[in-house]
Amino acid sequence: MSAASVGNFSIWLLIALLSVGVGGYALYHVATFYAHVPSGVMDNANLKPIGIETHIAASGVAMILGAFQFSKTLRRKAPTIHRWMGYGYVIACTVGGLAGGAIALGSTAGPIAGWGFLMLAVCWVPFTLLALRAAMKKDFVAHERWMIRSFALTFGAVTLRIYLPIVGIMDWDFLTAYRIIAWAAWVPNLIVAELFIATLRKPRRPKAAAAPTPA
Repeated sequence: MSAASVGNFSIWLLIALLSVGVGGYALYHVATFYAHVPSGVMDNANLKPIGIETHIAASGVAMILGAFQFSKTLRRKAPTIHRWMGYGYVIACTVGGLAGGAIALGSTAGPIAGWGFLMLAVCWVPFTLLALRAAMKKDFVAHERWMIRSFALTFGAVTLRIYLPIVGIMDWDFLTAYRIIAWAAWVPNLIVAELFIATLRKPRRPKAAAAPTPA
């Protein structure tokens, strides 16, 4: 195995561990929701009609399934499992994105944070559905690129939780920081995803057959 392959596997493993950890905690949080309600969460004006449990649960499933969609071993040796996990990921992202978008503007951190989360949902759902559409058309090059974009947004749940402890350590004003995090949790992820996509090899076009030479 080359050094580049080891490096890529290490990065994937770190992303997978973080995704499964945060996703698993999200599902645990839903299972014990009324015993562990974060301070201020129920003040969200749009929360009760939709239920934040829907958003957290679906997003947790998306995080757990999403990272494994990039496992080359799974794609090669168990394509059926890869495909059905992909369907589960698409459903989880769609439900989580719609639920998140529905409650976004009710954020207790105000409209700046609310619009940050709403725009995340506006990108997350279409990108995921475009990945599904490409797979159904067997355009696997486009499918991979849209999946990278989709998962970069899914991973925003992880980066958000990386930022939050930093706010506490630095003793910054929480509401001000949270308004920034509402955008910083996913916009840089998407930029990194686009830069990574730009490094991927473009599919080679078949060479045109040489014109027959006259006798």
